[in-house]
Amino acid sequence: MELTLYDTPYSGNSYKCRLMLHKRGLAYRRITVDIDKGESRTPEFLALNPNGRVPLLVLPDGTALAESNAILAWLARGSAYLPDEPVAFAQTLQWLFFEQYSHEPNIATVRYWLTHNVEITPYRELAIAHKREQGVAALQVMETHLQTHAFFVGTAPTIADIALYAYTHVAEEGGFSLEPYPQIRDWLARVAEDAPHIPIDA
Repeated sequence: MELTLYDTPYSGNSYKCRLMLHKRGLAYRRITVDIDKGESRTPEFLALNPNGRVPLLVLPDGTALAESNAILAWLARGSAYLPDEPVAFAQTLQWLFFEQYSHEPNIATVRYWLTHNVEITPYRELAIAHKREQGVAALQVMETHLQTHAFFVGTAPTIADIALYAYTHVAEEGGFSLEPYPQIRDWLARVAEDAPHIPIDA
């Protein structure tokens, strides 16, 4: 039995996993889940992931792994993408947590609302303003770090870079200009140059 990835093509969280599978040269079966049609909320999918979210990676023994950064860590085990030196390992986790707490909830959410024609209710209008503020703050944290680092941990890409790349490189689709962040733009180019690489729509 092979690896099976349940994913959504436009999702940055799903893209992270596809990109790491590609980099590791791992064979897998891909099952597309249309979250706009509620396909992640069916009884069949909820039996695999009660949280009803993609991506979801099912291992050959039937174990289901949820949460994109946990999947990244599993896929990267034994490679340079997941450092085993204790401080570098902890720093990698630090940036993974930052990505899911400070970055993704703001940048990814606004991108989804705007690109999927979600109704902008009065609540969402207020939320967008707040999320833009918080998203810009997250980008500034990244820009400051990258002023003195080529990558987020060490001198080569890790899963910290993969996680942050996923939604940063499409941030402008959510109205977040990357023009004020030259270090981020240079870093995005370095991550994309780390072969093998695939685009989000692959």
